[in-house]
Amino acid sequence: MKYSIISSIIAVTVIILFTAASCKKGNNPQGQQDDNTTNVAATNVPAFDADSAYAFCAAQCDFGPRTMNSQAHDDCAKWIVSQFEKYGCTVTQQKAVLRGYDATPLQSNNIIASLGADRPNHILLCAHWDSRPWADNDPDSTNWRKPVLAANDGASGVAVLLEVARVLQNDTTLKVGIDFVCFDAEDWGVPQWSGLPGEDSWALGSQYWAKNYQRPTSHQVLYGILLDMVGGENATFYQEIFSKQLAPAIVDKVWAAARAAGYSNYFPMQQGGGITDDHIPVNKHANIPTIDIIPYYPNDDGSSFGPTWHTVNDDINHIDRNTLKAVGQTILQVLFSEQ
Repeated sequence: MKYSIISSIIAVTVIILFTAASCKKGNNPQGQQDDNTTNVAATNVPAFDADSAYAFCAAQCDFGPRTMNSQAHDDCAKWIVSQFEKYGCTVTQQKAVLRGYDATPLQSNNIIASLGADRPNHILLCAHWDSRPWADNDPDSTNWRKPVLAANDGASGVAVLLEVARVLQNDTTLKVGIDFVCFDAEDWGVPQWSGLPGEDSWALGSQYWAKNYQRPTSHQVLYGILLDMVGGENATFYQEIFSKQLAPAIVDKVWAAARAAGYSNYFPMQQGGGITDDHIPVNKHANIPTIDIIPYYPNDDGSSFGPTWHTVNDDINHIDRNTLKAVGQTILQVLFSEQ
């Protein structure tokens, strides 16, 4: 889960912000308006193809749930690597045996791809690619121990990354390089039905990546953008509290880019909750200012992340091309605003 942190109990220091986050993925928007956005001027921004991104999402789902230690997980990793390589990226795989909340050894694989390695400044784009092993938020309790297909909570973010790589493969005008990271072992966090504590049980792959991050000598990573659940129906993306605290200029940049690209209805100028997600260790351990683009559904009773979150219904039938387009085009708008 990604539980929320209510703003009134959030302290002003970054340390308390990190220690206050206890579990995973929760939202509690405060409805605050913010007009201090940054104008993002960008011309000749290529089009993000939502149909192509949707196909990338479907292709991952065709492997089945990409749960840790499964054949589907390993097969999908090979496919993701092959796609990045197809689009001219240099790809490395960071493999490690990590420990789940229940001491299960997890064969983790962070997939790292780089485009435009010769450019002095890079932007980090990341998402997680593993599937939740348990549909523990499903309204039917008989489904709680079934795996999640993870079309939105996993595959959608990777799909946007792959489409960005495809669009940029032959581009010579972009001023920055791109470091794509597909984090593994994000969704092995303690299940609701276990009754166990699990503050550090989420985002295991990004924790490992960030703690072992070595700053490249060939280029500088300016900032990062995490994409999590960016393909859901009727999604809106509020400004996540930790992102605002840790990388406010990047939040302003991205939301201004959404407005410039014509997608301000998907990116309202309102504050969301504090969320323990992959961007937290990237900020904390790798010291890369990174924000989280993650949805909030204010009127959904089952979850603030929408009706399919951590349920057996998180499948390709509930992926919306319009949402993929809004997020993907916003990302391209951001990238081409860099000089």
